[in-house]
Amino acid sequence: MAATEPAAPKIGHKNEKIGEVISTKMAKTIVVEVTRRTAHPMYKRIVKKRKKFYAHDEEQSAKIGDVVRIIECRPLSRLKRWTLGTVLRRAVEVAVDHPALAAHADTRVKKTIKKKKKK
Repeated sequence: MAATEPAAPKIGHKNEKIGEVISTKMAKTIVVEVTRRTAHPMYKRIVKKRKKFYAHDEEQSAKIGDVVRIIECRPLSRLKRWTLGTVLRRAVEVAVDHPALAAHADTRVKKTIKKKKKK
């Protein structure tokens, strides 16, 4: 008989979803929107369905616009049942260097022209 290696502890299958980060305003929590395409039950037309999931992000590495994989886990809070798996695609950072967007340029100042009074 061949020597058998000890079996590794089997990790159960965890549900995974891929979606886009739409909010990172909470501490260690991200909101991921998962979009799926399904056929309408009566009309058979393809429609998009969206659902938001709250996921735990320990290192706070995800940013708004990133495409991420989230993995199902035990309940961490009232709404969080998912953890961040990996960041699949980073969002594009757009930096605009325009003089009107500088910190010292105040575009809210209203310039008025004083009219001369008639005597």
